[in-house]
Amino acid sequence: MRALLSVSDKTGIVDLARALHERNIEIVSTGGTADVLSESGIPVTSVADLTKFPEMLDGRVKTLHPAIHGGLLARLDRPEHQRQLDEAGIVPISILVSNLYPFEQTVRSSWSSPEEVIEQIDIGGPAMVRAGAKNFDQVFVITYPSDYPKLLNILDAEQQDQQSFSMTMAAKAFGHVSTYDSLVAAWLRNDVPPFPAELTIGLRHHAALRYGENPHQMAAAYRRLLAGVSETGVLDAEHIAGPEMSFNNYLDSDAAWIAVQQFLDPTVAIVKHTVPCGLAVRSDLSAAYQAAFEGDSVSAFGGIVALNRTVDVSTATLMRKIKLDVIIAPDYDDGARAILLKKKGTRILKLQNRCMNDDLGWNLDIHPISGGVLLQEPDIALDDEDQWSTVTNQTPSEEQRQDLRFAWMAARLVKSNAIIFAKDSAIVGLGAGQPNRLESVAIAARKAGSKAQGAVMASDAFFPFADGVQAAIAAGVSAIIQPGGSMRDDEVIQAANAAGIPMIFTGTRHFRH
Repeated sequence: MRALLSVSDKTGIVDLARALHERNIEIVSTGGTADVLSESGIPVTSVADLTKFPEMLDGRVKTLHPAIHGGLLARLDRPEHQRQLDEAGIVPISILVSNLYPFEQTVRSSWSSPEEVIEQIDIGGPAMVRAGAKNFDQVFVITYPSDYPKLLNILDAEQQDQQSFSMTMAAKAFGHVSTYDSLVAAWLRNDVPPFPAELTIGLRHHAALRYGENPHQMAAAYRRLLAGVSETGVLDAEHIAGPEMSFNNYLDSDAAWIAVQQFLDPTVAIVKHTVPCGLAVRSDLSAAYQAAFEGDSVSAFGGIVALNRTVDVSTATLMRKIKLDVIIAPDYDDGARAILLKKKGTRILKLQNRCMNDDLGWNLDIHPISGGVLLQEPDIALDDEDQWSTVTNQTPSEEQRQDLRFAWMAARLVKSNAIIFAKDSAIVGLGAGQPNRLESVAIAARKAGSKAQGAVMASDAFFPFADGVQAAIAAGVSAIIQPGGSMRDDEVIQAANAAGIPMIFTGTRHFRH
């Protein structure tokens, strides 16, 4: 039996080669791998000796040869294939261990030039892996070091078990090559155009989850691979304490973390079912938490809290008072950590802040639908306030404008039809996900209660009728911000003028389905 070992990641390769040699399996290898094995005292035949052709073009051509691909692709159950192998003096390859050039690592390095990146586009490796995987019922193809022990175990197993294992490894091999190619394509495309005729998305398994949104649904977390950048997200968070993260924990934590990243001042978001039931900006973190909590103290129970500042003792003391599923922040001072570690059942996560407008390369929103997916650019660009226009007789005060700005930023975080009531840069009531905007206004007004007096209102899209504005005015709203663009804008403006309150049209819609 012959094994071909050609790996970029040499983790565990010496131990594997030694174990194969002890089983009297002949080992063939390429330059770098062969050197490592020889230095470890393991007999190895170089690919050049096998092909009778030296490596050329700086190593670009070494395994692209019939002696290699014939050995990988031959069907030994076909006499004609066996005859051709015999005539050419080619020995079948039963085991292929290969992983590809470190393209991903090279492209992420700030020191790598385009020429260096191009040299890490593997050609021979994918060709070998695909060839062996195609012939999986006669070739074991191993692309991950974690599968080396499984290979050694399966060599002693029954034929049926070997076939099942080989098919599983072949599927992993094709996935490995496909993900690799998706990164190369993304780097070469450089997001121009952002929606090519064919698109592959590289994903790497991050964690198995106990279940999905409900216990009867299987689930897992995958990391999206981007060419040339490191996208920071909740999967990168350091898990300091608490149970494992669930599917819903990840969804809600992501929504909460994105919410607080929108603001530069100390900000706290409390999220339930991806909706920020509490969101507040203050000069002090504990004050921001208290204001966010008071925005909907009932929904806050069992919620996810995200903070964009290091958690201090006073803020931790406030959070200790109720059950919270997840707390996520850039850091925790020693006193705060000691307090929060006493909260049983609360997941404590640490994740650095980032600017929401950082260049993240390929960063499209993906929405699965039956038979395909919808892709769009993420709605993260800040609106140009110079394009806002006051359409009423009354102009908002500076204090109102600050609250309108906050409410408008919060509206993009809430499911449509989104209505935000805000006061002092904090949400005091919201309506979300309703089939009509008037119902969302009613819910926001009910949640706000007396806090609606003097609050401002933001709507993620225009009001088709004046009734929504009239309902908000009746609840006590003192200023409104919305995109405008309705056929009945004049009626809506008249309703605001009749109440003597200012209204701003932004010209930009922020639907979030």
